[in-house]
Amino acid sequence: MSPEKSRGSMTAFMQLAFNGLALGAAYALVALGFVLVLNATSAVNFAQGDLVMVGGYGAAALAAVLPLPGIALLPMVMAAMALLGLAVAALAYFPLMRRPASAVFISTIAVGLLLQNGALHIFGPEPRAAPPVLSGGQLHLGHVVLPYQSLAIVAVAAVLVLGQRWLFAHTQLGRRMRATAQDREMAAALGIPVRGMIALTFALAAALAGASGALLSNQFFVTPTEGGALILKAYIAVVIGGWGSLEGAVLGALLIGEFETLVAAWFGYTVASALLYGALLVILMARPQGFYGEAAERRA
Repeated sequence: MSPEKSRGSMTAFMQLAFNGLALGAAYALVALGFVLVLNATSAVNFAQGDLVMVGGYGAAALAAVLPLPGIALLPMVMAAMALLGLAVAALAYFPLMRRPASAVFISTIAVGLLLQNGALHIFGPEPRAAPPVLSGGQLHLGHVVLPYQSLAIVAVAAVLVLGQRWLFAHTQLGRRMRATAQDREMAAALGIPVRGMIALTFALAAALAGASGALLSNQFFVTPTEGGALILKAYIAVVIGGWGSLEGAVLGALLIGEFETLVAAWFGYTVASALLYGALLVILMARPQGFYGEAAERRA
């Protein structure tokens, strides 16, 4: 291979790798919210993917009313989604919190279907797009071109992930949320308002989902039925990273984003999806506990 072709191949690879990083960063927000609720309730919230969809539609709807850049709309979307997360907790979790975990994830499936049909009724089946987080433009690093939108996705996701880590590690509220997730009965005995901490966890997870929807819906658009694919990606990320591990969920999501982007560029999206599920089976056989192991022996 000539030096020119070699440089061209390396440039193309770096370009795709960065695109995969941006996609994986958005997936990481979905997976992180998924694990937060899982750890707090010991049940799977299957509405998490549909909350991403609602966040995308919310960003598009706000942009139609408020002519603001995406970075200004993002906090509004997250605040509205946090309120929706509280509603999901009140509707799908608290009435069933003393029932088996299977009852909770069935109720979250029902909530997800309500969100899907609501979006279909309000917005119709046509794909919608939210405004970019940053206006159009590109950063040139040698021969590699990095769109500002992709850079913004990575930056916003990094800030939110690190912000969640700081909240849990350095604030009293975060320590109470962690205590509730680790041992609910002991937390209640210590005077921690367990129901309030669980409600806040649902709110935080929904806010992260809304941020992911706002970030993804500019480049990939948003449709009422896309939540199912997103919750599947989150589930796979959690299995790869380690059931219940926040760091593992982020790592798994980043790996999925890179895998999808690089493999799809070479073989097409259908083959990339098939290979992703094949890779998941290999990981389950070789290391069923995931890269980070399990925080606790819990299954939904």
